[in-house]
This record gives sequence, C-alpha cells and structure tokens, in this order.
Amino acid sequence: MDYFGLFGVLCLWRNTLNSLRVELGSRSYPIYIGSDILQKMDITKYIHGQQVMIVSNETVAALYMDKVCAIFANSAFKLDRVVLPDGEQYKNLQHVNLIFDQLLTAQHNRTTTLIALGGGVIGDMTGFAAACYQRGVNFIQMPTTLLSQVDSSVGGKTGVNHPLGKNMIGAFYQPQMVVADINFFSTLPAREVSAGLAEVIKYGLIYDPEFFVWLEKNIADLLAKDVDAMCYAVQRSCEIKAEVVAVDEKEQGIRAWLNLGHTFGHAIETHQGYGNWLHGEAVAVGTVMALDLSYRLGWIDRSLLERTKKLFISANLPIHPPENMSEDDFLSIMSVDKKVFDGHIRLVLLEELGRAIVTDKFDMNLLKETLSISRKGLL
Repeated sequence: MDYFGLFGVLCLWRNTLNSLRVELGSRSYPIYIGSDILQKMDITKYIHGQQVMIVSNETVAALYMDKVCAIFANSAFKLDRVVLPDGEQYKNLQHVNLIFDQLLTAQHNRTTTLIALGGGVIGDMTGFAAACYQRGVNFIQMPTTLLSQVDSSVGGKTGVNHPLGKNMIGAFYQPQMVVADINFFSTLPAREVSAGLAEVIKYGLIYDPEFFVWLEKNIADLLAKDVDAMCYAVQRSCEIKAEVVAVDEKEQGIRAWLNLGHTFGHAIETHQGYGNWLHGEAVAVGTVMALDLSYRLGWIDRSLLERTKKLFISANLPIHPPENMSEDDFLSIMSVDKKVFDGHIRLVLLEELGRAIVTDKFDMNLLKETLSISRKGLL
C-alpha cells in the first residue's frame, strides 16, 4: 500500500484512536476516527443532561444498537431509542415526526441528547429533529457507512427530502461530536462501500491532487475494506471537509465546492425515486457530467476526465445516467436545485485538479451537449 507520498512514513492505524476538530468557535467539536473505538472513549462527557435518545434504522439497530446501549449500562442516564424504517425513501417529514413522537412520549426535555446511529439518512433526520425539538437540543453523530463518515456526518447539514427536490427542507445544525468507527464497515455491503467512495474521490478532485493520486493507487484496498486504507481515507476526507466548513459554515463560498456533481446527481435521485439509486452512485455520474462540461468549457484536459471515469469504474460505480431520463428531465429538476439563483442554474465545475468553481457563467448549449452525450452513453 503506497502511503509514502502523503505521510513520508508508513502510518499504521489499526487499533488507534485518531481525532481532529471542526473549528467553529464556541460550536467546535471533535471527530474521532479509528477501528473498534466505541469502547476506547468516553462519549458521556459530551452529554450534558441525563436523557439520551438513540435514533437508528431497522438494519443498523439489529447489528449495533445493543453495543451502543452498553456504553450507558452502568450510568444514570435515562436511555430511550427509536428505530425507523431503512431507506432514503423514508427521509421525510412524516418519519422525522416519529422521532418527535418518541421524544414527547418519553418526556425528553431541553437537556436531552440525540445519538444518530446509522448512515446519512439517519444522521440528517436526527440532526434535523435535534435542531427543531424544543428549538434545539444536542446531538451526536455515530455514522455507520463510509459515505456518512466522510461526508454527511461532518459540517452540520441536516434535513429531509421533498417529492420535488432532495434535501430541500433542513437546517445547518452542528453536532457535539462525531464518532467514526471503521469497524462498522465490517457489515457494510459492497455497493454501499462503492457509494461512499464517490464522495471520497470528490475530495481529491476539488481539493487535494495528491489524495486523488493516492486513491488511484489504493482503490482495490479500499474496496477490500482494508482497515489502514479505510482509516486514512476517512481521516483525509474529514480533514478536508473540516477545513472547508471552518471557513464557510453556511455554504456562501468555498463549501459549495463539496457539491461537485451533486446538482446532476440529485436530479437523478429525484427522477428515479429516492432510494433506487444510492446517493454516491448518482454523485459519481453527476461528477463525470460536471467534468465533461468543464472539459467542454476548456478548463480541464480530457486526460483528467478519463482518469476520473477510470477511477469510478474501478470503484464499481456507474458513469452514465439512467436511460429513461431525458435532457428535459435533468433541466426541469435542476431548475429547483438549492444552488439556483435568480432563475439561473449554478453548477460546481472543475477549473483544474484540486480547484473547483461555482458558476452560472456557462454556455447552455454546452450543458445540453453534456446531457445529450451522457444519455447516449458516449462520455
């Protein structure tokens, strides 16, 4: 495994607890990363009241709920739990209300702490519930998928989907801490691993060329869920996101770079029905489309587009959009994306490897060329 280009020495992560901070003044918080670390740390010091509500889904709860509950076995905390259905299609106001129902039924007060035990859907819904319940209570992120560890659990984006658009209802609300235990990946299906790698690859494209090269060399180890490779990929991804969020918490500038490929990808998810395409799968296709448009604008070389396509294919990710999705379908859904401003579609594109741009200054005819050639499978 080639770590030398980034570390100078070979770093062994197995059985170690690593941490970094998201620096947001009084709202700063730590991210703990490592393999089998739940029993190596005291998360109770981040819980300020005596009430705890663990929110999970049916799949994750069956695997890990008892292990997390064991953390509180010899404590005075009042522990409750709520288990939601598993799937992106349940990420809506109706199912967030089930969290509120349980909090009220169990008489949780303003000092309660919610723990999000699950992937991005659970993390987003729990964070949104925490932001709203009694006008704001604390919550902890305990992400169990690669995608949620490297992306959705960090930075405070919370929310739910609407039938007309993904993540259109939500709030910026930061957790007290993030616990990224690589051991959760032992039960993670291969398709979910690949979906998470789409977001990992994004970080190299927009921010860190050396990391992109490292991913090209180590993609097979990541697919095999090698602990050292996974720990480094999660650590570097979180470092990048933490740096970006510290500078631009509310996505007024550089944080929008993190949405490379997402406007195209969200359109795919919305059109196909939430849950039919995994978020990372849609983002992979959207990223290829964004790079194709960047190439047509003369900003990047064809070689970078080809390298990126090869990397996504190596990660077992799609690079072409659904055959049943027309150019008009894309344009119609993209027109209600959160980045639309004064009626203009804004896209995150790539100026060069390691540097993105958010812009509406592009020829619509070139965008239509990208949509057309993508649909024909000619990218």
